[in-house]
Amino acid sequence: MPRPLVWKHLTGEFVLDRAHVMGVLNVTPDSFSDGRRFFDPDVAVLRGLEIAEEEADILDVGGESTRPGSDPVSPEEEWRRVGPVIEALGRKIDIPISIDTRRAIVAKKALHAGASIVNDVSGLRDPAMMEMLARSGAGAIIMHMLGEPKTMQEAPEYADVVREVRSYLEGRVRAALAARIPREAIAVDPGIGFGKTADHNLELIRNLDRIAALGQPVVIGVSRKTFLGWLGGGEAGERLPASIAASSVAVLQGAHVIRAHDVLETVRAMRVAWALRRGRENL
Repeated sequence: MPRPLVWKHLTGEFVLDRAHVMGVLNVTPDSFSDGRRFFDPDVAVLRGLEIAEEEADILDVGGESTRPGSDPVSPEEEWRRVGPVIEALGRKIDIPISIDTRRAIVAKKALHAGASIVNDVSGLRDPAMMEMLARSGAGAIIMHMLGEPKTMQEAPEYADVVREVRSYLEGRVRAALAARIPREAIAVDPGIGFGKTADHNLELIRNLDRIAALGQPVVIGVSRKTFLGWLGGGEAGERLPASIAASSVAVLQGAHVIRAHDVLETVRAMRVAWALRRGRENL
């Protein structure tokens, strides 16, 4: 087998010799997947502890919904939601915390409060985010999104979705390197559901090896996504089987980190998916 990739972050590194799972914690009143279930900080902290106990490798905390059609919130409101949660969990869990934000000021506060990774759905479009990451030593996830959450699902079009997403991510990695963010700190995410139709999402998952060929760790989030419901996967809370099926194919096609709401089940399933991938690579 080829030597595994290493993904560095503020407090350590991941050796990606197995599938890693990133547990999702949405501290929002309007998340597509769990509504306001964890909007109360005390409830969110309890869920964060549970995610760690379920053997997640990373805890991803977000305070702004980026579901299709969602409106942005102010940086002050975003930090009001996530700040107490990150501060509390940073003292109580020993897995790295990722802050899911597009705003450099929120990311900087989160890193000071205990986060180690910045998960930016806007692909580090803000130069201030690039500058802050270059100084901080944090890990970075660069995601592809077509437009903005408010409008991204209004008839998205591509001539070749895999080629265009790969080209975008390659360009953003180059920009990050030019901004002096270390290559070992950068992961990429094709942005399933962020300005894509169901067919676009399926095409990206089938051809994820072309994204992995960029040589950066690949993060992917299919958990409970709407396109799974369109394919017969049920309502958001009923999409665990569909989420695991899509995540398993993603691992076989080159994904390293799976973003998931149902952590325990995903951890167990991804062990099997990675064993199958490893066996294929050994042939």
